[in-house]
Amino acid sequence: MRYFLYCRKSTESEDRQILSIESQNAEALRAFSNRPDITIIETFVESKSAKAPGRPIFNAMLARIEKGAADGIIAWHPDRLARNSVDGGRLIYSLDIGVLKDLKFVTFTFENTSNGKLMLNTLFGFSKYYVDALSENVKRGNRMKLERGWRPNQVPLGYQNDKVAKTIIQDPIHFPLIRKMFDLMLTGAMSPKDIAVKARDEWGFRTPLKRKKGGTPLALSTIYRLLSNPFYAGIILWQGQTYPGKHDPVISLDEFARVQELLGKPGRPRPQKHRFAYTGMIRCGACGLMVTAENKVNRRYGYRYVYYHCTKRRLDPRCPEPCVERADLEKQVAQLLSKMSLPPNIHRVALAQLADNGAQERDLIAAQVKSVDQSIRATTDQLRELTGLRLRNLISDADFLTQRQGLQTDEIRLNQQRARLTREPRQFEPTGDVLLLRSKASDWYRKAEDDDKRLLLETIGSNHTLTNKILSIEARKPFLRSANCSDDLNQLALINDIRNALAENPEEAALIQRNINILRERFEPPSLNEAA
Repeated sequence: MRYFLYCRKSTESEDRQILSIESQNAEALRAFSNRPDITIIETFVESKSAKAPGRPIFNAMLARIEKGAADGIIAWHPDRLARNSVDGGRLIYSLDIGVLKDLKFVTFTFENTSNGKLMLNTLFGFSKYYVDALSENVKRGNRMKLERGWRPNQVPLGYQNDKVAKTIIQDPIHFPLIRKMFDLMLTGAMSPKDIAVKARDEWGFRTPLKRKKGGTPLALSTIYRLLSNPFYAGIILWQGQTYPGKHDPVISLDEFARVQELLGKPGRPRPQKHRFAYTGMIRCGACGLMVTAENKVNRRYGYRYVYYHCTKRRLDPRCPEPCVERADLEKQVAQLLSKMSLPPNIHRVALAQLADNGAQERDLIAAQVKSVDQSIRATTDQLRELTGLRLRNLISDADFLTQRQGLQTDEIRLNQQRARLTREPRQFEPTGDVLLLRSKASDWYRKAEDDDKRLLLETIGSNHTLTNKILSIEARKPFLRSANCSDDLNQLALINDIRNALAENPEEAALIQRNINILRERFEPPSLNEAA
C-alpha cells in the first residue's frame, strides 16, 4: 500500500524545533520503511500550527490522496495531523468513504474499523482540548501578569525580560540611548530622521543580537514606532485595554503627549537634500508662511552663500519679504544672546545667592508633593467608587473600562510627577540651569554646529519671525529680565523672576532644562573625576 509520510512542527520559525521534524522522520522510517506491505512514496514537511484549519501543505496532501496518488498517511502521532475539529472530521470522513484507506502512527496503533475510528476521534478531541486548555492557561497567565503591572511576551527595545524574577528591567546599553532619542525629539529642534541619523552615525546605535537577527541600525519607520509607543511612558496596551506598568518609564506621560504633538505638528521641516540650521522654525513676518533656505554660488569667484527667505507659495498677493544671508541672520542671534548674557562674576554671585535661598525651593517642592498626594488619593477613591458602581451594575462594561482607563492614566501621571519631585534634585536645578545658559549661551553659539544653534534658539524663545531682514524672537519668561544686575537686591530679583517663571509653566521649564542638559553634555562634558 502506498503512503505519504507527514511531519509537522508547531512553530513557523525555521530555527526552532527543527529537531522535532528530523526525529519524526527518522522514527517513522525506522518503524515502517522495512515493511514489505508499506511503500513511502513522498514525505511532506510543514512548519505550522494545527490548532486552526488552513495548513497549505496538509491540504495539498489530502487533495492528492483524493486523486488516488496514495492510499494512506504515516505520522508520528494523531496530533501531528489534526488539533482542530475540521481537519479531524475531514480525516474521519475520508476513512468512512474509502478515499483514505489507512493511517499509521509511530506512537499509536490504528485499525480502520468502527472502534479504531472511535479511538482516533477521541485522540483528536484530546488534542483539541490540549490546545484550548493551553490557550486558556496562557490567557489567564497574561491577565495575571498584566494586573501585576508586567507586560507579557517580548518587551520593546530598551528593556529586557528578567527570566528569574519574571519582571522587566532596563537594558543597560539601549535604555539611556532611547531616553536621549526622546530628549532630542522633545527639544522641538530635531525630526525623527535627524534622530535616526544621529543614533546611527554618532552613537553607533545597533539593535540587540537575538538569534540570527539584530545588530542593525534603526530604520526611520522603527524610530516613528518607538516614539509613538506608550510603553516608554509606563503604559501597557494589551488587546485594547490599558494597564499601568511597573517597569521604569523612559519618559513621563506629559512628555510622551508632547512627543505625539511634535510628531503630528504641521509645518515641521521635511527631509531634504540640504539641511539648514533654521528652516522649519522661522516664519515670514509679512505673510506668515515658513522661511526656507537655499545655497547660492558666486560663479565668478566660487564663493558659497546660504540665503533665508519666505517660501512665497501664495501667488496673490506675492510676499514682498526680501531674503537675508545666513551670516547676517546669525549676527543678529549672537547680539540677542549677548544682551541676555550674564557676566562670569554675576553668574558666580547669583549661584551663591541661589544656594543661600535653597530653603524656599525646598518649601515649594514640599507644597507641590502635598498637592500631588491629595490628587493621588482622590484618584484612588474615584477608582474604588467606579468599581463599586460596576459591581452594582450601575454602569456598563464599556463605560467602566473607558473611565477606568482614564483614571489609571491619571494615576500613573501623578505618581510619575511625585517621583520627579521627591528625587534628590541636582544642585540649583532648574533655576541654576537657566543661569548657566545665560552665562554660556554666547560662547556655546560660537562653537555650535547647526543642530546645536537650532536647539539654542528653540530653548531661549519661540515665535521666531523674519521681517525686513530682521529676526524677532519672543523670549521665554526665564530669559526676559535684564542681565545688568550687579547688586544683591537685583540678583535676588533675577533669581525670583526665573524661579517664578519656571513654576508658572512646568512644561516649558522641563523643555528648557532638558535642552540645557543636551547642550551641557555637548559643550561641557563631565571630567573623568566628575563621571566617577
